[in-house]
Amino acid sequence: MDLRFGDGKPTDEERAAVDALLGPPESSWEGADRSDADLRWARGGRKARDRRDQLLPSLHALNDRVGWISEGALDYVCRRLTVPPAEAYGVATFYAMFSVRPRPATVLHVCTDLACTAAGASELCAAVEARLGPESGVKVERSPCLGLCERAPATLTIRAGQSARPAFEDEAVQAESGGPGAVAPGDGTGKGRRGRDTHHATAVCAPATPDAAVRAATAPEAAPTESAPEAAVPQSGDPTLTLLHRIGTVDPASLDDYRAHGGYTALRRAFDLGPAAVIREVTDAGLVGRGGAAFPTGRKWQATAAQPDHPHYLVCNADESEPGTFKDRVLMEGDPYALVEAMTIAAYATGAHQGHLYLRGEYPRALARLTHAIEQARTRGLLGDDVLGQGYAFDIEIRRGAGAYICGEETALFNSIEGRRGEPRSKPPFPVEKGLFGKPTVENNVETLVNVLPILTMGAEAYAAIGTPTSTGPKLFCVSGTVARPGVYELPFGATLGELLALAGVRDNLRAILLGGAAGGFVRPDELDIPLTFEGTREAGTTLGSGVVMAFDDTVPLPRLLLRIAEFFRDESCGQCVPCRVGTVRQEEALHRIVDRTGADAASDITLLREVGRAMRDASICGLGQTAWNAVESAIDRLGAYE
Repeated sequence: MDLRFGDGKPTDEERAAVDALLGPPESSWEGADRSDADLRWARGGRKARDRRDQLLPSLHALNDRVGWISEGALDYVCRRLTVPPAEAYGVATFYAMFSVRPRPATVLHVCTDLACTAAGASELCAAVEARLGPESGVKVERSPCLGLCERAPATLTIRAGQSARPAFEDEAVQAESGGPGAVAPGDGTGKGRRGRDTHHATAVCAPATPDAAVRAATAPEAAPTESAPEAAVPQSGDPTLTLLHRIGTVDPASLDDYRAHGGYTALRRAFDLGPAAVIREVTDAGLVGRGGAAFPTGRKWQATAAQPDHPHYLVCNADESEPGTFKDRVLMEGDPYALVEAMTIAAYATGAHQGHLYLRGEYPRALARLTHAIEQARTRGLLGDDVLGQGYAFDIEIRRGAGAYICGEETALFNSIEGRRGEPRSKPPFPVEKGLFGKPTVENNVETLVNVLPILTMGAEAYAAIGTPTSTGPKLFCVSGTVARPGVYELPFGATLGELLALAGVRDNLRAILLGGAAGGFVRPDELDIPLTFEGTREAGTTLGSGVVMAFDDTVPLPRLLLRIAEFFRDESCGQCVPCRVGTVRQEEALHRIVDRTGADAASDITLLREVGRAMRDASICGLGQTAWNAVESAIDRLGAYE
């Protein structure tokens, strides 16, 4: 049965939110008043269908303006874009940040994931819920990781229907962008729309106390200013850093300051070398993907560049939703122009003229700063029809995610951009052949792209000399949990886990370390000599993943932590394939039973967990299901979690 257009009508506010993004409807077929011409022929159908990729931004526009998506509003979007209502409903209900049921305009997201759980998120959430009842006009939602692990516990307040205080806060940004409210990131397109039309306010509170969280929820426009990005970089100011050296030194709002500190040197060299030579440099440097898969970046670029089908697309995956990961957020907030420059180089090398930056919906400050950086680069001739006067055209569009961990998988991300449910696609064909909009596409995450800059400025040979022969270059690590100095650390590949934790100030009563986030694995305190390389962690029976390192002392209840991991994967499974859809539920059920009883009673459930874990690993369509059992398995085998 298909859902069909209902009797619901959009309110004037809902119609205005959609029309502000898509423009006024051209005919009654798209939702305008009926005219005599509309009775003779249908107009705009094919043109509207070609804009299906505007479905997610349209849902954001409604959510930002109204706070939820009504039946009438969804029907109006469907008419504007000629999208079947059943498909649009499937998209609207896929993302955690949207609601198709009425809810208050203010939503307080309280992170209950791993780092925040270890820092007392359960107590924080209970206290906030007790003080913000139904009469408060605030909806409290327990949220997966907000990417603020170095400041746990954390909350994010989103208030719809109000023009927002600029998320970037810095006076320098306000001055350069024309004052408060000049940049409007609310439409999610990143195309530099002007005017005070954001229509939602956001407030981050981290580390959060019940009093601070309640204040931020009831008056987000008066919430305290977020700490600067360099506060998340304990090594800030160290001139020997390669990827983080500008954070805390350069004004993230100023393009001139960025260029004064070496910005756009790499792009100029790329134009001097030419596309083929740029790819050769990246290949010779040994750069591999920093998102966890560790696929050689040069091979991916070369495969895309060689495709005869055009156009080619570049996609930056900035949807870091792995619990414990926040390095890309720090890079985007503290050095946004570096990402813009790196995307331009990657596009030039692979023959792409359009880039999409898919950004987590929970990163309001990163959104504002990147929107500003893209607009400034476009104004100064560093994006657009003639980049740096070289006759090369390239531009970047920002697309906001809306709370779906699975969209970190590249093909799920493509579906999300295209206006479909963020479900992974079967491979082959691979994205280098048929990716975004069915065209050759290169996809890299933020850290991978930013590594291209030092490769071109110092040369492939010098870059490859950093790290080990098989894991070259520097690596960013997200350290959180029970350590004295949580944050993003930059170390060369090959440094040991013990050396990293010594920098972060690990405590004496260390019980376990989780590498790779929820999809990673635990190691024991006596395994700190593990080298932090892809091959070193593999040999040790664990994974490096995206660089998550979470330390837990003996005050953290490990069984409850494992249960939270299971709940996370159950919630985030897209449900497309049976092994993951059913397996994640069975895994959570078994862990619930184990938490409630111990000893011999748990033996049968542990056996069941192993069987379910093997089925998910062998038969799931994507990495979510394939890795959902990893952390639980390692806790049982290495830590004796349920002995």
